[in-house]
Amino acid sequence: MTYTTLISTEDLARNLMNPVFVIFDVRFTLDDEFWGKNVYGESHIPGAIHADVSEHLSGEIILGKTGRRPFPKAEDFAKQLSKWGITPETQVICYDAESGLMAASRLWLMFRWMGHDQVAVLDGGLKIWLREGREVNQEVRSMTPTSFKPKIREELFASVEEVDAVRNDPNHRVFDSRGAEGYHGGGKYYDPVRGHIAGAGLADRAETLTKDSRFRPQEELKEHYANLLGEVSPSNTIFYCGSGITAAQNVLAMKSAGFDDCKMYIGSWSEWITDPNRAIEL
Repeated sequence: MTYTTLISTEDLARNLMNPVFVIFDVRFTLDDEFWGKNVYGESHIPGAIHADVSEHLSGEIILGKTGRRPFPKAEDFAKQLSKWGITPETQVICYDAESGLMAASRLWLMFRWMGHDQVAVLDGGLKIWLREGREVNQEVRSMTPTSFKPKIREELFASVEEVDAVRNDPNHRVFDSRGAEGYHGGGKYYDPVRGHIAGAGLADRAETLTKDSRFRPQEELKEHYANLLGEVSPSNTIFYCGSGITAAQNVLAMKSAGFDDCKMYIGSWSEWITDPNRAIEL
């Protein structure tokens, strides 16, 4: 059996010794760049490899042009996957502190960008894993490097130009994945400008989860996104967030619900505001 969206803690526990499974700890917080690496060093799911947002999942930041978390160059990320020993047979599992709410969904999307679809996020994340009393330790799996051959899928993403062109088009939908407070310019901000992209709707990524940090059942997610999209097709739907990380949870949840691929605007709000001529709203 292969996993392409989510995997339960039960299924992962049964496969901890499965040689084709490669687990990534992607814990991350916006408030402390070193937190993920530090807590990984303290303990993690047995055999998990640390994937660092700054070191592994982001590229060069160009002031006044890129957002805060641009993708690395495709060739650089492919080299990283080679170092991690990824092969076409590898079943990748990504987890973070909760249920993909931060960077685990970003890594899931980046593997799909590389053309590797056997990748899933741990439903409930480390929070549920620990609640169930499952094992953690400090073991680090030693991987044999490979020569990963990517099949780049740029159609999974929307450029800033595309977002600007379709944000008011009734046949397209652009959604802000932050909460309502951030969408309206309130609360804590990591960018100098507040608000949202003019014409964008609100699709709080937290609404994809239940109270116990698991993803909502498939039928509930289907109804949730059907209400958001209306008659607009998934391929004409774009999600963004603050810096290009958390919107990936909406992309994952839609795929988990059985929809066709939608798009993510990686540059997100932090890139949009680099040009003062781009329209914003509160």
